[in-house]
Amino acid sequence: MAKVEQKRPIVEEIANSVKDAQSVILVNYSGLTVEQDTILRRQLREAGVQYKVYKNTMMNFAFKGTDCESLTPHLHGTNALAVSADDATAPARILSKFAKEYPALELIAGVVEGNYNDQAGVQALASIPSRDELLGKLLGSIQSPIANFARVLNQLAEAGGGEAAMAAKGSGEEAAAE
Repeated sequence: MAKVEQKRPIVEEIANSVKDAQSVILVNYSGLTVEQDTILRRQLREAGVQYKVYKNTMMNFAFKGTDCESLTPHLHGTNALAVSADDATAPARILSKFAKEYPALELIAGVVEGNYNDQAGVQALASIPSRDELLGKLLGSIQSPIANFARVLNQLAEAGGGEAAMAAKGSGEEAAAE
C-alpha cells in the first residue's frame, strides 16, 4: 500500500505534463553515454522541451484516458519522454537531428496535437520548420515585392528622375513624329 502512495505523485506528474502537451515523443535512449545524454537534455531544455526518464509502468498508468494511450504498446525497454507544451515540432526536430549524429538514440513513436505518429511519422514531422522559421519565410515573401518596387523607383531616381526620363522619352517621340 505504501508503494502505491509513493508512485501516485509520479503518475500524476506524467499525466499532467502530457494532458495539455502539443507533442509527446517516446524515445529509446539505451546506448547513449552520460555526456551525450547531457548534450541532448541541454538542447531540449533550450527549446522549452521537458525530457524525463520514467518507469514504463508509471507511464502506462499515466497514459490511460489521454491521447497518449496509443503509446502504451511501445512501453518496453529503456524509454524517455520528450514533452512540449508550446511547439508541436520542436521535440521531433531536435531528437531526429540528435539521432542522426548519435544513432544510439531511437525515436519510437509520438503523439502530436492528439494524433498518433509512428517512427516514420515522427521523422516526417521533424522535417517541418519551426513556427519562427515559417513566419520569417512568410515575412520575406511579403517584403520581396515591396523591396523590388523600391529598388526600381530608386534606380529611376538615380537615372535622372522619373519625370525627366519620361519628358525626354516624350520629346523624342514628338521629334520622330515630325
